[in-house]
Amino acid sequence: MITYDKLYIGGSWVEPSASELLDIASPHDQSLIGRAAQARPADIDRAVAAARTSFDTGEWRLTPPAERIALLRRFNALREENTEQVARLITLENGSAAWFTRAGQPGLTRQANAYLKAAEEFGWEETLVPSDPSSPVRSVVRREPIGVVAAVIPWNSPFSSATSKIIPALLAGNSVVLKVSPENSLSMGFLAELLERTGLPEGVVSVLPADRETSEYLVSHADVDKIAFTGSTRAGRRIASIAGEQLKRVSLELGGKSAAVILPDADIDKAVAGLKFASLLNNGESCIAQTRILAPREKYEEVVAALKELVGSLKVGDPNDPDTFIGPMIRPDQQQRVRDYIQLGIEEGARLVVGGPDVPEGLEKGNYVTPTVFADADNSMRIAQEEIFGPVLVVIAYEDEDDAVRIANDCEYGLSGGVWSADEEHALALARRIRTGTVTVNGASVGFDGPFGGFKASGTGREYGAVGLGTYTEYKTITV
Repeated sequence: MITYDKLYIGGSWVEPSASELLDIASPHDQSLIGRAAQARPADIDRAVAAARTSFDTGEWRLTPPAERIALLRRFNALREENTEQVARLITLENGSAAWFTRAGQPGLTRQANAYLKAAEEFGWEETLVPSDPSSPVRSVVRREPIGVVAAVIPWNSPFSSATSKIIPALLAGNSVVLKVSPENSLSMGFLAELLERTGLPEGVVSVLPADRETSEYLVSHADVDKIAFTGSTRAGRRIASIAGEQLKRVSLELGGKSAAVILPDADIDKAVAGLKFASLLNNGESCIAQTRILAPREKYEEVVAALKELVGSLKVGDPNDPDTFIGPMIRPDQQQRVRDYIQLGIEEGARLVVGGPDVPEGLEKGNYVTPTVFADADNSMRIAQEEIFGPVLVVIAYEDEDDAVRIANDCEYGLSGGVWSADEEHALALARRIRTGTVTVNGASVGFDGPFGGFKASGTGREYGAVGLGTYTEYKTITV
């Protein structure tokens, strides 16, 4: 059993304000896997004060970018040395299948390297060429850190969510209070250990597991200058209202209900094989999962049959088993939520192709659901419009490409999506018409050099690369 009985505040492990430790249960069988201290408002005050002091005194803020880059490169190297431990902890506490947590480790490296490259090439200070050559005034434009950043992340991909925020925030010279989900107290405790070994100045970073009420206390704190949030759209709206009232900088990466458009010329077998990962990664607990499958009317039943065969063949079970593709949901309430949506789909009149609301046989001790596919679904159904966050796919027929684009865009979300076609240029042309922040063609992985984020109710602001780094800076113009 793993125990973290102290909190990582400002670079040191300190006694929490409340001595009770949270029991963390295995999603697989409810056995006790760890205990961890949880932050309360008093701990938030201490972390924010440390961040405020470290920022205002300027030790990190005024450190040359090259030195900040070197330290964050060291952090990334430390994480790379411990990929097996990172993957093991996430599988243990989240129930994410081992194949997924291991496969995600190179992505963390690519994400960090994209930020580091962007920082090396970033225009930290530039002198503008005046538009009027006769002007005696020259303008020096600087990109300076914002201040104290409250980074708030969800439980489903904790390391990716954490590093997508703390790396650019620290590269830009900010101080950071990272608020993580209680369910991730073990993996995020290990993250804190890696940060401690990195050698950052005192006060610059804190890592605090805490509940929603304490999270709201953090984002409302008067000494927080920017909020960087990943999570549900509902929570994002609340955070945006707080940020608006207090005029804090804010970036929000929120929910999704992404569409995968299979064009008539696509190889159905290849498309469905790709959707195994694009639609069902991380047990379906992914904001970018392509869970609305749009199939041409003339090939509809062929697509449905292929998905039935695929999803029905997936092994569900112990996430540590290398043959398992779908593990348990993270908590019993999330398990029940997904099962309720499956029952709702039946009641809405969609055709249950495979799966259903029953728990898989022999897995009753864990938070398991049966991977499910619905056909004959209308895009107006709740199972087609609402984010389920589990292994549930809805197959929707379209008449022509205009109809496919209409259906894909007929959703409050706009985070991700995909197009499948034998003609890449044709797929690219269709992708340009879909109102979403990221579109993949034929199962391409999401890149880390380009910006990532959502349209509509999927959020505001962008992460990754130079654009993501820039969201943690303010412009200052000095005229001489």
